[in-house]
Amino acid sequence: MLILGIESSCDETGVALVDAGAAGTPRLLGHALHSQIEMHQAYGGVVPELASRDHIRRVLPLTEATLQQAGCTLQQVDAVAYTKGPGLAGALLVGAGVACAMAAALGKPTLGIHHLEGHLLSPFLSADPPEFPFVALLVSGGHTQLMRVDGVGRYTLLGETIDDAAGEAFDKSAKLMGLGYPGGPALSRLAQRGDPAAFKLPRPLLHSGDLDFSFAGLKTAVLTQAKKLGDALEARKADLAASTQAAIVEVLVKKSMTALKETGLKRLVVAGGVGANAQLRADLNQACAQRGVRVHYPELHLCTDNGAMIALAAGMRVQAGLADLGIDPTTSYQFQVLPRWPLADVALPSGMAA
Repeated sequence: MLILGIESSCDETGVALVDAGAAGTPRLLGHALHSQIEMHQAYGGVVPELASRDHIRRVLPLTEATLQQAGCTLQQVDAVAYTKGPGLAGALLVGAGVACAMAAALGKPTLGIHHLEGHLLSPFLSADPPEFPFVALLVSGGHTQLMRVDGVGRYTLLGETIDDAAGEAFDKSAKLMGLGYPGGPALSRLAQRGDPAAFKLPRPLLHSGDLDFSFAGLKTAVLTQAKKLGDALEARKADLAASTQAAIVEVLVKKSMTALKETGLKRLVVAGGVGANAQLRADLNQACAQRGVRVHYPELHLCTDNGAMIALAAGMRVQAGLADLGIDPTTSYQFQVLPRWPLADVALPSGMAA
């Protein structure tokens, strides 16, 4: 089964073609991605209206490039998947509208996919795919969550952020240091030249006894430290970046290890943009090796938002019998987007097998 996936939830337009097959390992046949980073840099962050308009310009050329890379025609596509939410409403509408129009023209089914489910399942496209069950650390944009994953659609929330997510902590701290947009990757690069022990920054909820996260206090501590440094900030910026990264990574690693201990599972999946952070990967690899735990990541180019994870999630839902590929001409091409959409809403009821 060939599934075309379209991702347009925020500031990246992604299109991919995945061969989901009847069973077995899914294959990525082609993908194309356009990042809007350069456009939004002038504003210090994502401008939703500009993001939406740019998705309109990019999605069809990216689709053509993807099909050409895969050596397939549009007529060979069996289903079109798109990101239904969460995300920016206008941006989501572009992907949903194009996907449903394309599917209607082809007479093929459409599938609206949860953005975070795409991230959650993205390691199944890697060279070292995981096996169910596992603990998942989802660190994507405004989301930081620990999930127990027993199968497609079988997700149990173990803990989540109660305020700022890890990605927001990276971005907001970077902005306080004057690092520009996107802040997270810039802070991580700068941290490589700094001393992670230079500043004593808080590790919020590290010893809370639960699996929830909180990073708002860390951002405030970074602001306080930056003000204390004053004119000396420029000279100590690398040290402050390294100390900030160390605080975020320590919390993510220790909470992940606690989740593994409490569930008794021996497999960890890390997904989402922050999962590309080199220090996080190094510390998780070390902690997992010490505990005899297998850890899996998506390929680096699939950590950020992309169409491949949307096509993959659609294919895996079809394989698990969780997606209806029937077509009703009166309703099949109607669509809505869900800018706010908890991942728990796509999970099976407790106790139900996939």
